[in-house]
Amino acid sequence: MKRLVLLISWLIIPFCLHAQKVVKECASFTYYAEGNESPNQAKQKALEGARLQVIANAFGTVISQSTTSSDRVENGQEKNYFFQLSDSEVKGEWVEDVGEPQYQVEYAQEMLIVTCKVCGRVRELSNTATDFEATVLKNGTEQRFADTSFHNGDDIYLWFRSPVDGYVAVYLIDEQMTAYCLLPYMDNATGQHAVKHNEEYVFFSTQKSKNRAPADEYTMTCENDLEQNRIYVIFSPVPFTKALDNQADEKLPRQLPYDEFNKWLGKCRRHDAKMGVKVMHIEIKK
Repeated sequence: MKRLVLLISWLIIPFCLHAQKVVKECASFTYYAEGNESPNQAKQKALEGARLQVIANAFGTVISQSTTSSDRVENGQEKNYFFQLSDSEVKGEWVEDVGEPQYQVEYAQEMLIVTCKVCGRVRELSNTATDFEATVLKNGTEQRFADTSFHNGDDIYLWFRSPVDGYVAVYLIDEQMTAYCLLPYMDNATGQHAVKHNEEYVFFSTQKSKNRAPADEYTMTCENDLEQNRIYVIFSPVPFTKALDNQADEKLPRQLPYDEFNKWLGKCRRHDAKMGVKVMHIEIKK
């Protein structure tokens, strides 16, 4: 019986490897900035568009865009701006960058135009990645407080649920391309945060943590009129350890440069087909 089980396992492995085909591609994307978006904001959106184009070139994709509005007061007048964020139903997913993205920034008729060329490794989608639910919450720990638009001083929480036991990590990427580890918490010496299947979790709240265990709590801050950040929620039923980081400021979570975070995440995903990643865009107004 043991020999039969071993033989079946060897037969299954090549099939799984074939389903997880990884290829290297390069592509360019041009983004036309709206309103008074900063060059950093425009570069980030150009990078996202280029990555989607890489996936389209490799495996094909159906790209859609969601539009969100933002009200601001400038010189005593209220103005409304629209932001388009790319979303997609793709046949592949981004694994990691290869080299540094290249940007070309220009102005035409007072409009900021950014072209990004990026190379990366992308993986063909399979049904092995574990699905899960994650929602950003603002100033409240119930799902009715779901929101991605923050003001300076707002509290942030994260609602989470998975269908299987596993491990979860949460990172925030700011406009300076710094990755902050929000979960596991700073006093966690294992570098892993375990969760149970079908249980609802609210992270970043001691009151809502299991057994009232101490939790790191976060308040959003903003130095500019408007900043756009990204929240990465990473889950796998297979144990994984957070990226190697450092404590640069005792008032801030542990951090590492985005390129090092990207390499860590790419390595994790190459070796773990069951790892799922959800990226959520948030904005913070002053």
